[in-house]
This record gives sequence, structure tokens and C-alpha cells, in this order.
Amino acid sequence: MLTRTVSPEDLARLKAEREEADRRYNEALTALDAAQLRQPDLPHPPPALDEHQITPLNQSWEILAGAPPTAGSGIRGKLMRRVTERIWRTVFPYFERQQAFNARLVDHLNRNVPVERATRESIASTLQLLSDQLGALARLQSHLIVFIQQITPYVDTKDYESTGLSTRINEDTREVLDIIDHRTVGLGGAIAGVSDELLKRWESMVSREQRYDAKVVALTAAHEELRSTIAVVQQASLTLKREFERLRSIAPDSAAPTPSVSTAPQTHINSSIDSYKYVGFEDRYRGSQEDIRARLLTYVPLFEGAADVLDIGCGRGEFLDLLRERGISGRGLDVNHEMVEVCLARGLNVAEGDALGFLESLPDGSLGGLLAAQVVEHLEPGYLMQMLDVAYHKLRPGSRIILETINPACWFAFFSSYIRDITHVRPLHPDTLSYLLTASGFQRVNVRYEAPYPAHEKLQPMAGDGPVAEIFNANVEKLNGLMFTYLDYAAIGERR
Repeated sequence: MLTRTVSPEDLARLKAEREEADRRYNEALTALDAAQLRQPDLPHPPPALDEHQITPLNQSWEILAGAPPTAGSGIRGKLMRRVTERIWRTVFPYFERQQAFNARLVDHLNRNVPVERATRESIASTLQLLSDQLGALARLQSHLIVFIQQITPYVDTKDYESTGLSTRINEDTREVLDIIDHRTVGLGGAIAGVSDELLKRWESMVSREQRYDAKVVALTAAHEELRSTIAVVQQASLTLKREFERLRSIAPDSAAPTPSVSTAPQTHINSSIDSYKYVGFEDRYRGSQEDIRARLLTYVPLFEGAADVLDIGCGRGEFLDLLRERGISGRGLDVNHEMVEVCLARGLNVAEGDALGFLESLPDGSLGGLLAAQVVEHLEPGYLMQMLDVAYHKLRPGSRIILETINPACWFAFFSSYIRDITHVRPLHPDTLSYLLTASGFQRVNVRYEAPYPAHEKLQPMAGDGPVAEIFNANVEKLNGLMFTYLDYAAIGERR
């Protein structure tokens, strides 16, 4: 049985609302029609300039045209001529000023004639343009009112069409819903069976994908290990080749008896050959040359205007490259034979030896700056203090010394970076290194922290308010300050 969803009261209310809307619409349309712009009568352009007297003025402004009148002959004529000349000399200046005034006045009038003509033409064209625009605006308003009058019939026809279509659609929908109700039960069972089968297959695919990801991770790790091994082997082969060529270059003549291999300085040869291992270690754990350049770039401005800068522990020469690019002369020093060979192959001024011995061989005041990046943690305390004392005397007044090292106050830096390197001797706290610089005579000592730990990898605070969240977040902040702060720091002093 069909149940009506709209009562007669609802229909009456809808009709009243529609009639009220029609009334407001007609009133608004009438007001709009009454407010329509009517094109006003525009004023006429000003009359043309009166040019009637322009031509006579241009013809009669000269009042001194011609010579003064002359008298007859004889005594009377001479007397009259003298009187006339005296009168002419008296009145001529006044006539001359009058003629100059006439000339300026006529010139002024002549110059204003074209201006007045152009002004009248401009006013006339402006009035014509304004009249055209007002006419176009009036026509637009007329078309707009006609368009608004057509909105109601347009909407009404759409409503009639939509009502008929919705009625037909509702009838068809009821029939379709009846058919769907009869067929949904069987179709639902079939869909449930298919979904169970798809779920099982999806779980199987997820399991296989996880096994595949595990194999990919294992292959990636094996590939990295193989790459590192190949790099170490390559460094070892290059080192052996250079050592062989060096020994061959210093071998005695063929005529002299050739000493046995056992008589060669084995200690030096072994240390030179094994030095490639530390080069591989630096390549793998400290960072690429691009990374080291980016980290050392911050120290370059501190040596602007300096000369003869010494880089102790220059490694692969990244800081020497930066100095050379900015026109700052510098040289490097390293105890690792392989590192020195790498720098020399790139054309850098680098020597092999220990820091203290090299500094003692230099004249006092011969250096314009000193950098030791990641070096002091490799030195014994006594050696370090003696090196700082010698460095103070070798630096010129006004030059800087920069000592960069791992920050042991950051637990992550200590347990991850410091203890990884077997050549490290002793960690140095920032306060300790600053004191050693001050005790050696350096002034204006300060500490600059470098390489901040990534913020997204630190311990994250708890969201929300309340005492539990406040206590938890305070503890997180303390732990981040102890464990995940700056990885490196540089103690900077100045020689006075």
C-alpha cells in the first residue's frame, strides 16, 4: 500500500512560501527597473576661440616702421630738422618699449591660439566618449533586467522537468530495489566466499613479500661488505705499488752488491704498507670528501687574510683544498703515509711526520694559523700540552689556533664515534681543552659546537598536558641534552 509522505498542510505551507518568494522577487525586479540609469543630456563643448583680431594684431603691432620725418632745405628747414631730431630722440625710447610690449603680447596670443583649439577639440571628444559610454551602460542595464525577468520561467521549467523525472525514477527505483532484494541473499554468499579466498591469497603474498624483503636486506648488506673489501684491497694494491716504486728508486746501482730484503728498515715499510687500512677506515666511517669539506668550511672565514696556515692531521686534504680555493696559502702534515701520498698526488703541499717534531723545526712566528681537526684525541696528554706550548711560539701575533675533536659530553658521540676508532688515546672534555689553550698562553678562547644530532632522531616528547606529560617531557629533554647533543666541538684560541 502506498503511504503519502507529504501532508496537505505541508503542501499549503510550501505554496505560501513560494508565493511569498514570488512577491519579494517581483518587488525587487520593479525596484531594479525603477533604478535603471537614464542617459543624461551632456553639456555642449565650449565655443571656439574668437580669432577675429589675431590677423590685424599681427599686421599692426610695429609702431616704429620707417624713418623719422625730414624737413625742407634752408635755414628754416635745418632748424626744423634739428628740432625734429631732438624730439625724436626724446620720444623714441618710449615708442621702442611700447613696440617691444606689443611684440610680446602678439606672440603670447599667437602661442595660445593652437592651445585653445586643442583644448576645445579634447573637450568635445571627451564629451562624445562619455556619451557613448553612458549609452552603452544604459543598454547593459536594460539587457540585465530582461535577463533577470527570464530567470523565473527558466527555473520553473527545470523544476517541472525535474519533478517529472524524479517521479519516474522513484517508480523505476522501487522496481529495481524489489529485484535486488530477491537476488542479494545469494549474491552476498558468493561475495563472502570470494572475499575469504582473496584474504587468504593476500596473506600468502604478504608472507612471500616479507621473505623477499629479508633476502634483499641480506643481499644489500653483503654487497656493502663486498664493496668495502674491494676498496680496502684497492688501497692495499696502490700502497704496495708506491712502496715498491719508492724502494726501487732508492736501490743501489746494479754494480754494487744488492743487500738482502731482511736488512731493510722493516718497521717503516710495515707501517707504510699498513697505513692504507686507516684510509679505508676514514672513507667508511668518518665520511666522504664532500662531507668533510662541508664540515670544515665553517672554519675557513676564521683564516681570512692569513697566510702560511698549517693543517695538522690533514688527512685527504679537504681543508687545504678550501684554503687554496680562497687564495689562502697553507700546508699540511700527517703521520699516515698513505694519506700523505694521496695529498701529494693531488698537488697539495703536505709533509709526513709528527706534529711536535714538525713544529719544533719551524722558526718562531712563521705560521699564520693552525688547524687540527680530529687530532688531539689521538695524542697523549704530555705530548698534547708540549705541542700547544710550541705552537704558541710558532704562530704570529693575531693568528688563530682551532682544535676540533669529538664531543665526549654527548653520549652518542662517545659510544658511537670515539670508541670505534682504535687509534684514539683519550677523550677531551670541552672545558679541559679550553683550559689547556688558556694555560699555553692563548687568549679569547671559546668553544664552538658543531654537527648537531638530527632532531627527528632524538627522543620525542609526549603529546598532551598534565603532570605525567610534564615529568616525562622534562626527562626526555634531559636525556636528549646528555645523549643526543652536538657530536663535535672546536676550541678556538688567539695568539696575542
